[in-house]
Amino acid sequence: MIYNTLPHTDIEVSKICLGSMTWGNQNTEEEAHEQMDYAVGQGVNFFDTAELYPIPAHPDRYADTERIIGSWFQKNGNRDKIVLASKIAGKAEMSKFIRTTGFTPESIRGAVEGSLERLQTDYIDLYQLHWPERHTNYFGKRGYEHDVSDHWKDNIHEVLQTLRDLIREGKIRHVGISNETPWGTMRFLMERKVHASLPRTITIQNPYNLLNRLFEVGLSEIAIREKVGLLAYSPLGFGTLTGKFLGGMRPATSRVVLYPQYDRYSGETAVMAIEKYHKLAREQGLSMAQMALAFVNTRPFVTANIIGATSMEQLRHNMASIDVKLGEDVLKGIEDIHNAIPNPAP
Repeated sequence: MIYNTLPHTDIEVSKICLGSMTWGNQNTEEEAHEQMDYAVGQGVNFFDTAELYPIPAHPDRYADTERIIGSWFQKNGNRDKIVLASKIAGKAEMSKFIRTTGFTPESIRGAVEGSLERLQTDYIDLYQLHWPERHTNYFGKRGYEHDVSDHWKDNIHEVLQTLRDLIREGKIRHVGISNETPWGTMRFLMERKVHASLPRTITIQNPYNLLNRLFEVGLSEIAIREKVGLLAYSPLGFGTLTGKFLGGMRPATSRVVLYPQYDRYSGETAVMAIEKYHKLAREQGLSMAQMALAFVNTRPFVTANIIGATSMEQLRHNMASIDVKLGEDVLKGIEDIHNAIPNPAP
């Protein structure tokens, strides 16, 4: 395993972070425990979850993923060996059964305390805002279009104050953002620069993969210059970058078949790009999935690559990507495809 330091801390995390959003829906508690056991055995010490999980979000399954992780901690007694990240859900239609109040001090505090209880722990190492409260471009929206009905008032100072208080109480250790834009990221960073008592934003969890490299436009420079580590999610583009959907194949248990609303990486242009990446991997004697994951691992702004799986076979294969080194000819081939079909799936 390769390890990186979480920016502005002395905490070392595995370059491979174990994602958890299928646990409690596509995966049982027993299967999730098996995944965690295997990952730790391979040197993974970084888990990512959220109060919203499992996905798709549903009131009957609310926060079951956190409960599963909590039962694993209780069974193994190894909480101190894991760097644990979780998230508070923002205001959105899909999460209105959780709360409709947004990131008020009461909401943040209640969310943290609920997560701590479910996770059976006294602290969360990295606490993240799952997505912005304001109307902006995230979750597959490529560009920003101003919404005149958005009455969001800038409350970032207040949000950071609440998170600071929770840090002082020992309930969380560090703060991150997710699904953020360059403007939002700099807004959080500038608040800390002006008010030194507020916590520094140390990570950003955004999508990043061969089909979606929009992070490189604006955010990558911020990440490098300001030392905000990217926790890259969807590195396989909902599984499309495994090549398992090429030729009209539709695996019955795959997410894009079970939940057709997750079609971000299934458009015509995305399929064209996937076919080219698949050809490149085949010519280089590589697994397409491992090539896609290894590419993410090469990026200088990536602190951790969040991988998930619904089977142990998938998990073993994806985890092994940490040992895959891409030669210059492979990297050049990837850039040639990217330049021909840039960012086909935002």
